Amino acid sequence: MSTAALPADFLRAIAESFPADFLTREPAELQEYGRDWTRVYAPAPGAVAFPRTTDEVARFVALCHQHRVAVVPSGGRTGLAGGAVAMHGEVVLSLKRMTRMEPVDLLGNTVRVQAGAVTEGVHQHCAPHGLTWPVDFASKGSSTVGGNIATNAGGVKVIRYGLTRQWVLGLQVVTAQGQVLELNGALEKNNTGADLRQLFIGSEGTLGIITEATLKLTRLPGKQDVFLFAVPDVAAVLRLFRDARQAPLVLSAYEFFTDKCLARVQRHRKLRSPFEAPSGCYVLLESEGGDPAAVEAWLGSLFERGLVTDGTQAQGAAQAQELWSLRESISESLSATGVLHKNDISLPVANLEAFCSELDAIFASRYPGWEICLFGHIGDGNLHVNVMKPDGVEKADFFAHAKQSDHAMFDLVRKHGGSISAEHGIGLLKKDYLDYTRAPGELELLRTLKRALDPAGILNPGKILDA
Repeated sequence: MSTAALPADFLRAIAESFPADFLTREPAELQEYGRDWTRVYAPAPGAVAFPRTTDEVARFVALCHQHRVAVVPSGGRTGLAGGAVAMHGEVVLSLKRMTRMEPVDLLGNTVRVQAGAVTEGVHQHCAPHGLTWPVDFASKGSSTVGGNIATNAGGVKVIRYGLTRQWVLGLQVVTAQGQVLELNGALEKNNTGADLRQLFIGSEGTLGIITEATLKLTRLPGKQDVFLFAVPDVAAVLRLFRDARQAPLVLSAYEFFTDKCLARVQRHRKLRSPFEAPSGCYVLLESEGGDPAAVEAWLGSLFERGLVTDGTQAQGAAQAQELWSLRESISESLSATGVLHKNDISLPVANLEAFCSELDAIFASRYPGWEICLFGHIGDGNLHVNVMKPDGVEKADFFAHAKQSDHAMFDLVRKHGGSISAEHGIGLLKKDYLDYTRAPGELELLRTLKRALDPAGILNPGKILDA
């Protein structure tokens, strides 16, 4: 496996077998495609390949296997765990040219797309037919289907629709040896042994390269109501969530963020809060349907029972987007206004309250006086914990301290039956902590799978775990 200069005979084979624009070694392109949204590791790929078809991917990967050249699959590079970082001379395999979307199957409610299709582009492709692929998050305008599937992406609608894997019927996958597999096609039912497509969903490109997918679609939601509520603290966020679960509406999203997150968004994006008085936390609730009179009565009772201190309802699509922008601009705003250490954890929803009550003690002891920006998808138990670098602290010292302090938080996550990574994946950033969530027997089975499917270790080496 190459970690330095690419073999001359490998480069010669590429030049002889592929179009002239297939491979680039331009420094600017190497920097651009050698990294994802994490900025912890310096990119250092040996080259970037741009296939247009599955056949080109298969022939290219076969050459990489033959010459022991490491490959880092690359989609929209919106990941936050270092899963798409190439830092040891690997060849980045970018799927950005593989964007074809086939006509929507209106009888089966499916669509077949190439892995480089942008998530929002799929939404737009299906919308005229009254259908959607209900995988949705802030990065939908740049994330790609292949990346969504390879990381089993979550997002803001998991409480309503579940994770990406629940909306993938079939996969086309290229193995580490260059073999093309067609897994499950467009079948809803296929009871013929182990479901092999599930091996590749969430495997972060370490077991095979997803090149096409048959996506399961659902009807576009009807009338949606968007509310923003002000509450004093995280405990109040959880109380409101418990009440909303029993409310006469269908929750499609239940998001929260703290006042510190809002301040960063306002600083970066200059967005206006709809409330005059500040509050400790905010809840963005989106619902579908429900009896209007019953919903109105429930909303009025929130103030009477002291569950919220303020609130607003979007009047139309434009205002709904304004409220959503306050939530969806958080990650971008945090990165733009400071250096930060991110954590993406999940808990069983029933354990959230107990966990959060103990989390403050972790912050007080491990990050005294530091700014903590907390937000997440409370409806599915997912918290994003962002520690901002204080002024006067060197960047290297900050990351070293933050990483060391993670152990205390992960101990708490393990105590409450949670996961160290809810939706960002493991990549490089979380691999040292995987045993907080996975048992020794599980880790050995994962290594066995890696060795069986990628014996030469060329696919995204060093990500998730070392085989």
